[in-house]
Amino acid sequence: MKIAIVEDDINMRKSLEIALADYEEFDVVTFRNAKEALKKLDESYELVISDITMPGMDGIEFLEKLGGKYDAIIITGNATLGRAIESIRLGVRDFLTKPFEVETLVEAIRRAQKARQRLQRAKPAVQKPAIKKGELFYGTSDALQKALHLAQKAARSDAAILLLGESGVGKELFAKTIHAHSPRRDKPFVAVNMAAIPENLIESELFGFEKGAFTDAVERKIGTFEAANGGTLFLDEIAEMPYHLQAKLLRALQEKIIHRLGATKGIPIDVRIVAATNADIKTKIDEQRFREDLYYRIATIPIRIPPLRERTDEIVPIAERKLQEVVEKYGFEPKRFSDEAIASLLAYHWPGNIRELIAVVERAAILSDGDLITDADLFLDARI
Repeated sequence: MKIAIVEDDINMRKSLEIALADYEEFDVVTFRNAKEALKKLDESYELVISDITMPGMDGIEFLEKLGGKYDAIIITGNATLGRAIESIRLGVRDFLTKPFEVETLVEAIRRAQKARQRLQRAKPAVQKPAIKKGELFYGTSDALQKALHLAQKAARSDAAILLLGESGVGKELFAKTIHAHSPRRDKPFVAVNMAAIPENLIESELFGFEKGAFTDAVERKIGTFEAANGGTLFLDEIAEMPYHLQAKLLRALQEKIIHRLGATKGIPIDVRIVAATNADIKTKIDEQRFREDLYYRIATIPIRIPPLRERTDEIVPIAERKLQEVVEKYGFEPKRFSDEAIASLLAYHWPGNIRELIAVVERAAILSDGDLITDADLFLDARI
C-alpha cells in the first residue's frame, strides 16, 4: 500500500516514516507541505496522511483540492469537533489527535485498507441506474413535480428563467435540469455565484480581461459569458450583485455583446441565462438595491422551488438514498435508520433544506456504530 505523509514538522515526519518502515506492506513517501504533495501525488498512491495545521495551505484546503481521489487520515495537535466534521465531509476515514501511538495509526491505516477492499469487492454488484434528463432530483412530491414540469417546459425556449427559493433547495440542480432539457444541452453549462466574488472582481469574472488591462493582468482571461457561449450561464445569488454593476450586466444581456476589460472591440455572445436568488427580490427593487429593468430581463419565467418543509413526503426517500450512497462511497456495511431516527427526520423543520438533510445523513452514517442509525446519531436536537 503506497502512502503519502504530508507533515511540515520535520521531527514528526521522520518519526512516522521510520515507524512505518517496520511494516513491509507499507510503501511510505513523505512531503514537507501540501503544495509539494499536490505536485507529486499520482494514481499509485492509495492513502494520504496529512496534518491539518500547515503553513501556506492547511490540511482542509489540501483535501478539498484532492477532491476525494484518495483515502485520507488526518493527524493534528489542535483537534476540534468542527475540524473533525469538516474533514469527514471531505472523505477522511480517521481523525487522530497528537500525540498518538504508532499502533493507533497502523490500525487506522488498516481500517482504511479494509474499507477500500470492501468497496472494490462491492463495485461489480452495484449497478447504479443511469440518470436520465429530468431525473436529477430525489423527490417526487406534487410541489416539486409542479416546479420541475414548469422548468422542463421553459427549457425548450431561450427565455430567461429566475429560480426563487431558500438556500439549499437545489436551485443549481434545477438550473442543470433546465440545461439538460434545452436545445443547448450539448454546449457548456457554466455556474457563477455572485455572492462569492469580491466586488472588485465581478466585472472581470463575468466579462474577462485583456493582457495589461490592469497591474496583475499578465495574460488574457475569458469571462464566464465567453466560457458559456452557446450554452447556459447560471447566475446564482443574482440579488447580491452590487447595484452599480447591474447596469453593465443589463447592457450585456440586451445587446448580446460583452467587452473584456481593456478591450476596444465587443464580443458577440449567445447564452441562455438562468438566474437564482434566495432573497425577496421585489423588496430589493422597492429599496432600490436591485434594478427593476434587470429583474424583468432575467425573470421572463420565474419558478419558485418549494422548501423541504413543504415536501415532507420526500424526506425519508432522500435520506435513504443518500445513506445508500454514503455506504457505497466509504465501503461500509449496510446501514439503516431506526424508527425513532425516521420520526426525528420527519419532525425537524430543515431550515437548510436538502443541503442540510444530506449533510446530516452523511455525518450520521460516518459516525454511527453498527448497522443502525439512531436518533442520537443525527444530532438534530442541537440544530433545532
